[in-house]
Amino acid sequence: MSAARPPEGANAPLGGSAPREAGERGGLHFTWPVQALRAQLAPLLPGLDVEVAAQIDSTNTELMRRVRAGRATPMLLAAERQSAGRGRLGRAWDGGDAGATLAFSLALPLAPHDWSGLSLAVGLAVAEALHPAIGLKWPNDLWWQDRKLAGILVETTGGAQVPDERWVVIGVGLNLAPRALAGVSTAPAGLRELLPDIDAPTALARIAQPLVQAARAFEQDGFAPLVARFNARDVLAGRPVRLSDGTEGVARGVGPDGALQVDAAHGRRAIRSAEVSVRPRDSRPGSEDAR
Repeated sequence: MSAARPPEGANAPLGGSAPREAGERGGLHFTWPVQALRAQLAPLLPGLDVEVAAQIDSTNTELMRRVRAGRATPMLLAAERQSAGRGRLGRAWDGGDAGATLAFSLALPLAPHDWSGLSLAVGLAVAEALHPAIGLKWPNDLWWQDRKLAGILVETTGGAQVPDERWVVIGVGLNLAPRALAGVSTAPAGLRELLPDIDAPTALARIAQPLVQAARAFEQDGFAPLVARFNARDVLAGRPVRLSDGTEGVARGVGPDGALQVDAAHGRRAIRSAEVSVRPRDSRPGSEDAR
């Protein structure tokens, strides 16, 4: 989370079903508000299109491909299923069966003065759009009751048509139903624990407009105006944390550039790019830290 550009992701053509709109059901399990979203988002981001795929490898991967191939327009792409979903640090993300999660990505050209804190701004926008009880775990997760509800993946790449133009692809993976997943150290939460009747199309309709607004606002103002709102939902604040380099300390919120503030043995550190693990208050001998 430094001032430098985020690393580019790697990524070729939409596999399986072509994206379909609501009313063209095809292989889709749900009716999606595609036309309504287009109308809602057009004033915020002219030219933005909305697509939904029954199945795809990864919404982020597909939009990165399009940008690099010169086929990009501002795009909101959702998928009912992903065969190769990705999370931060190259981790695989298992979206489960259709309806168990909401997976979507937003691609748009962006030229902020400083990229620092973009994933935090995105997470804040998603949390505020969904429920006041949802917390934020630096740098890219949404938590509820010490369980992971959603993750954010932000990738950038150069456009193929305009010199020096940068595109950002923002991916969101949101658990709707709580699921038992092997090999994870933080149990998943599900949005239906907070909003029992919500489904993927409804969740997307709640998130899409605030997310586009947040991206455009970040381009103009950066992360600094959001510090107080982020810290109000910060699940790490006041808790013992362990950094990937072995440093231990107590988290003290985030600064104007989105850096995590940690009081360690030799003073306060501003953490901009580290994997952070949390020792839960109810940790027991032999138990794993939550990540």
